[in-house]
Amino acid sequence: MPFATSEKTRLFYRLEGKPGAPSVIFSHSIGADNGMWDQQVEALAPFFQILRYDVRGHGASDVPAGEYSIETLGRDALAVADTVGFREFAFCGLSMGGAIGQWIALHAPDRLTHLVLANTSPQLGPRSNWETRIRAVHEGGMASIVDMVMGRFFSSSTIAQDVHAAGIRNVFLGTAAEGYAGCCAALRDVNFTGLLSKLKIPTLVIVSDNDVSTPWGGHGELLVNGIPGAKAIRLPGAHLSNLERPHSFNAALVEFLRPEPARDPLNAGFEVRRAVLGDAHVDRSSANATELNRDFLSMITRYAWGTVWARPGLTRRMRRLLVLAITASMGRWEEFRMHLRAGLARELEPCDVKEVLMQTGLYAGLPAANTGFQIAKEEIEKPIQER
Repeated sequence: MPFATSEKTRLFYRLEGKPGAPSVIFSHSIGADNGMWDQQVEALAPFFQILRYDVRGHGASDVPAGEYSIETLGRDALAVADTVGFREFAFCGLSMGGAIGQWIALHAPDRLTHLVLANTSPQLGPRSNWETRIRAVHEGGMASIVDMVMGRFFSSSTIAQDVHAAGIRNVFLGTAAEGYAGCCAALRDVNFTGLLSKLKIPTLVIVSDNDVSTPWGGHGELLVNGIPGAKAIRLPGAHLSNLERPHSFNAALVEFLRPEPARDPLNAGFEVRRAVLGDAHVDRSSANATELNRDFLSMITRYAWGTVWARPGLTRRMRRLLVLAITASMGRWEEFRMHLRAGLARELEPCDVKEVLMQTGLYAGLPAANTGFQIAKEEIEKPIQER
């Protein structure tokens, strides 16, 4: 297991994504662990190199005795970044992670390229609230406050229906009471209110409309009004906005963090086209280009592959499935076969094709699905080297 060391404390981390791409660090809420970022990693991994870690006292990291400080938690984050070689990085922190991000922005601003502060505040509630929590977990364990915390983490509808809420509950109950109390002490003492004007990092503040822990009034608004040039995004839901509204959260992150392409989308299009359809197909198509259709092929490469297929809003696997459904529905069988063959060679499996064609039969008609299944059968039964 990968560990970094900070002040004799081992910190578990995970390094994922695209090597050499812009670096992003994710820092979780109190009572959670690095797993709360699973949906963000899945969406952002093609575009960023991602580091996420367990804050001390949480997850697989060590649980030192006593109270922690926000300075200690901030230095821990920098130690993990140093371990993996992140000299500069964007930092996305939610709740406690947002407090850590503010400390880093104030004390190591040269390390940050961007700062995302989600469902957090420059001052996280009355000290008495944290003292009450510390006493409760010392006396009754994590189970003594789990229902109260879950009611803050999630909307009631999410608690009733969402598997992620059940997972977070289990993680919370598995968190060491000593570690949770130590982080409560750190958050109890946070107060960056008078220092926000010193933050010069491009900052995005994410706030949830039904977040009773860090609502817009008195929390999000202080960050937006206090940090020069800060932008704000308001989402439905409660405290863990990245889990209640993951797609909106991810879209906001990518729009804020992803640099504008500096190159011609034609070159980007060739790269995406090769990744989706394979080198052999692209080489064959390029070799067969003529003076008549060369400009047309360049247009397709620039706008279809270099623009639409390169957008981060949908995963490449999802785009493949959509193309199969649309081409089958419209009877574009040559395109259907081409994308089916390419998909089976990469992200797709026969069960994916089956579900797409079942859906197609329901909404576009049985004849379309019937033809699609026949073509799929032919392609699936081919030896892999012939696809």
